[in-house]
Amino acid sequence: MRLSLGPLLYFWPRQRTYDFYASAATWPIDVVYLGETVCSKRREMRLTDWLQIAELLESAGKQVVLSTLALVEAESELLAMGRIATNGRYWVEANDMAAVTLLGDNREFVAGPHLNTYNAETLSLLSECGARRWVMPVEISRNSLQDLQSKRPAGMETEVFAYGRLPLAFSARCFTARAHNQAKDDCQLRCRDFEAGMELNTRDGSSLFALNGIQVQSAKIYDLSEAIRDFRSLGVDILRLSPQTQDMGAVVERFRRTLDAPSESLLPALEVGTTAAARQCNGYWYGFPGMDWRERLEEGGDALLCEV
Repeated sequence: MRLSLGPLLYFWPRQRTYDFYASAATWPIDVVYLGETVCSKRREMRLTDWLQIAELLESAGKQVVLSTLALVEAESELLAMGRIATNGRYWVEANDMAAVTLLGDNREFVAGPHLNTYNAETLSLLSECGARRWVMPVEISRNSLQDLQSKRPAGMETEVFAYGRLPLAFSARCFTARAHNQAKDDCQLRCRDFEAGMELNTRDGSSLFALNGIQVQSAKIYDLSEAIRDFRSLGVDILRLSPQTQDMGAVVERFRRTLDAPSESLLPALEVGTTAAARQCNGYWYGFPGMDWRERLEEGGDALLCEV
């Protein structure tokens, strides 16, 4: 089983982005996804910059995949997507069906998590279009994946989002700009002020979501480190770790050590990058509300609610 580093979902300063991937080149990660997937107004990193980072990572032995936007709203975004689709060197992660069309025939690509792949028929269609890997939508449960794995086309790899704030939804509106009483067209790039998104609390003060420009994320860190045994039994090929602001190197090391360990003992939940177990969730995987935290019994038990 391999590890991947998903695309950077936040709007970080240019130098910080370069520094992050320079560090990532030294981590025991197998696949790195690069590119802007959330908002085309974030232009500090151009395609040439991403390609420069791609060369660094490729020379460090990583497979590089270029990711596309998840929500296309303008002709200029289609043109930018076309340049990614025709880069001629790296695989592309298509997060919108427009990208699948632009890739054309006989092009191998990754079907990203935002293509709404919820049944075997969609998997087959994507396979016919050239998909050689699909990334499971984050709200799919273990049982649903088990059914899809039994029907996936030959040669199709499966990747599962295993760590990070969940990318839940996109909107034509910009939530971060609206929160600052600014129009989307004049957003002043306010999302740059929130390196891990802007947390949204309920009236009783509980954290619920994180607003990341036009994207809504979970406030809690989705952590499937306890499900390593499930991934092995289901034949999952790749685990995706989504870049977070703190301790990503330690997160990668922890997953790698567990995957490489001869023992199949359950891995305790990661607390790296979080302050308490209450900041973690894994409910979707066990078929419960996504914000729940469930804990498995040691031997053959069902998922139980962990009170935090």
